[in-house]
Amino acid sequence: MDFDDTPDQKSLREAVAALGRRYGHGYFVGKAKAGGHTTELWAEAGKLGYLGVNLPTGYGGGGAGITELSIVAEELAAAGCPLLLIVVSPAIAGTVLARHGTPEQRRAHLPGIADGSTKVVFAITEPEAGSNFHRLGTIARRDGGDWLLRGSKAFISGVDEADLVLVVARTADEATGKLKPALFLVPTDAPGLSRSPLEMEITAPERQWLLYLDDVRVPAGALVGESTDAGLPALFAGLNPERIIVAASSIGTARYALGRAAGYAKGRAVWGRPIGTHQGVAHPLAHAQIQVELARLMVAKAATYYDTGRELEAGTAANLAKYAAADAAALAVDTAIQAMGGNGMTTEYGVATLLGLTRAMRIAPVSREMILNYVAQHVLGQDRSY
Repeated sequence: MDFDDTPDQKSLREAVAALGRRYGHGYFVGKAKAGGHTTELWAEAGKLGYLGVNLPTGYGGGGAGITELSIVAEELAAAGCPLLLIVVSPAIAGTVLARHGTPEQRRAHLPGIADGSTKVVFAITEPEAGSNFHRLGTIARRDGGDWLLRGSKAFISGVDEADLVLVVARTADEATGKLKPALFLVPTDAPGLSRSPLEMEITAPERQWLLYLDDVRVPAGALVGESTDAGLPALFAGLNPERIIVAASSIGTARYALGRAAGYAKGRAVWGRPIGTHQGVAHPLAHAQIQVELARLMVAKAATYYDTGRELEAGTAANLAKYAAADAAALAVDTAIQAMGGNGMTTEYGVATLLGLTRAMRIAPVSREMILNYVAQHVLGQDRSY
């Protein structure tokens, strides 16, 4: 067991951290409040090979793993620039296509995902079904050589800056007639696909959208994989990377918040001594730091399991990592604000701007309660409770 980064991972971490510092939290917040996107940072990260570090070298990627992509997500967040689309484009869509896409789909899309020139977002959540793929109301049906997609999606991140949407729908199994999941690559400008914004109390450049698919016609080649049988394994292929990268980004955000608070506590003097010398300030920060370090270990464990092909263990570890990291990030941000007092709530001091984001990470992409259900059932052996 080795707790140190490899030399290549250390170099990657240092390089991504340096890139993140050149942009910083002010850039992130400025883009969010102006209704813009982190286009420059995304493009530079892609050009430098960071966004595609987990994708196959034959398609322009770095040939590494989710461990390396988690380093990218963590270090950008630790610089105050948590990029949500890393979760959906290279982590979910990139993994799904690399593992289950047809050769044509890999050639067409993976190079762009790897260098950042193509953004693919993920659409599974629905207003009624949530992310329960057994209950999805979006249906795909054959029409000649094409597919027609009808339904609606909710809380879909970054559609306005994406080229493609990876849509999870259900289609009839030819053998049984029962509905089963299938994944489709849908251009964001496809006729019949429309969207409306969801106003969120989150300071982030990536906006949330409602999607409406009104008999959106896509060719047979839009179906991910060689047949509809690829749908379920393709869907599951993206879930563990999603949770690991969300967790890594949460760790980075927590590190950023605690770094800001620690610097403030060391430099802010009251009655002739820094406020950090008072246990009432220092101990909560220390407690939050401990929770962050514990969660960070679970993220590393989950990524290692995933990269070494231990799928079942990776599923459990990814859930634990997401739960622990989201809670640690929420605690870190709240504790940092409390340590900084009124200044902690100002935009200038750059911590309160993360409140909405860290709160959302305890809900999405899978809630704390569903993770507790999973652990109770699959780790502790209890009967299913839902």
